[in-house]
Amino acid sequence: MTFQLPIVPPARVTGLVAGAPSAGGGPELPVYYPATGAQVSALVEDGPEAVAAAVAAARAAFDKGPWPRLPLPQRIEVLDRCRRIILDHSDELARLECAATGLVLKELRARHIERAAYNFRFFAEYISQSAGQRYDQTPGYMTTVSRVPVGVAALIAPWNAPVALATMKLAAALAFGNTCVLKPSEQTPLALARLVELMQEVLPEGVLNLVNGRGPVTGAALVADPRVDLVSFTGGTETGRAIMSAAGRNLTPCTMELGGKSANVIFASADQERALDGALIGIFSNNGQQCLAGSRILVERPIFDDFVGRFVERAERIRVGDPLDDATEIGPLASLPHMNRVLGFVDTARADGGDLLTGGRRRDDLGEGYFVAPTAVRVPSNAADVAQREVFGPFATFLSFDTAEEAAAIANDTEFGLVSYIWSDHLPTVMQMSEAMRSGVVWVNTPMMRELRAPFGGFGASGVGREGGASCEAFYTEERTVTIPTVPPPLRRLGTTND
Repeated sequence: MTFQLPIVPPARVTGLVAGAPSAGGGPELPVYYPATGAQVSALVEDGPEAVAAAVAAARAAFDKGPWPRLPLPQRIEVLDRCRRIILDHSDELARLECAATGLVLKELRARHIERAAYNFRFFAEYISQSAGQRYDQTPGYMTTVSRVPVGVAALIAPWNAPVALATMKLAAALAFGNTCVLKPSEQTPLALARLVELMQEVLPEGVLNLVNGRGPVTGAALVADPRVDLVSFTGGTETGRAIMSAAGRNLTPCTMELGGKSANVIFASADQERALDGALIGIFSNNGQQCLAGSRILVERPIFDDFVGRFVERAERIRVGDPLDDATEIGPLASLPHMNRVLGFVDTARADGGDLLTGGRRRDDLGEGYFVAPTAVRVPSNAADVAQREVFGPFATFLSFDTAEEAAAIANDTEFGLVSYIWSDHLPTVMQMSEAMRSGVVWVNTPMMRELRAPFGGFGASGVGREGGASCEAFYTEERTVTIPTVPPPLRRLGTTND
């Protein structure tokens, strides 16, 4: 079976430095359409010299250019123009995103691209309410505190939702007056390369630059550059550790949104239909490839068999197929190596005494694309490898529990702590569990819902720092304190005393 390509992408994707194509310097890396496995484009990898040129452009734009000094109303207008660019090119951006990620086009249009536009709207509105501080407690002095942009921000985006997640970083960094060097994943550069190109129309020269390539090459050169003032990364935990280690040599501040193995805890007191919908959405949306997936589904024992049976029945009816078909609910995984990695966890689960409940196979009937049947396993305990390691695919792991205390202990028995889900209509249970969860975000009786004013980030191996309104303001700005005497201060007249 073959599927139509959503758009004909450019044959070659290059970086952009101060609005001009990057010199590259590295090899060409293939970009594949996951629905067919066919190469559809190639990116030119930016080596250390090309990365240095991009950082130099961002450095010059910050130190000498107008952007950090632009009056706030003008900066807000530019952010709004960025929002309009995304909306005006929404179909093109969605199709380019689909061509590299295999995500369902309908979902990209309705959720990812809309979210990207909203990111710029949100931060435009946020900075419009900016306020400083003034202290007059010390007699004879006035002290003010203001926030100023930090400098050059290195922004590293993941492959699972490139436009939606990269624009959270871009909108925040730009809103607070920083200049940027953006590095997409080498697997999924298409939509972000086009967006950066479009944004050159409204941003001053050098404010936004793009570099392409692999983490150990392009990413390593970027985060190690001493002219970079900030690093924001979304991706895997091991890569995050490497980035923080490299950035730490220059004392460069970092925010890290990393992996997850989030617990989705379902009590007998929950609305079972809503909990079932929430469990399916929590693990299978975005083709199962999301750090906040509710991948460990903990079900109270009295309802376990019935709930799991209905989950499996629904999972087997999920429409897997062509990302361009509006009826499709799950598209292909992002790459062949990743698909093989996800399927490898079936044998891992069995080795730990687990049972395959459904799926666990490649959908060969759909051709050469990277399609996987929605998968669920039951494991005997939370010590099983698939209950501890992030699979990052349409792969649910089921465990049972008897009490709220046991559920909380199982949920917290992980190195990760990004999000948690709680399903119960019993308020004392909800309060007990929400206070017990060791995660940065707790969602009660709802699948994933992002409030951009609230901090988002994880405990433990799920990350460092937070994103969101005030959290981004704290990261992308420095506080400056200025103290001014309101009356001439008394002179101490040192050195005027005669012996």
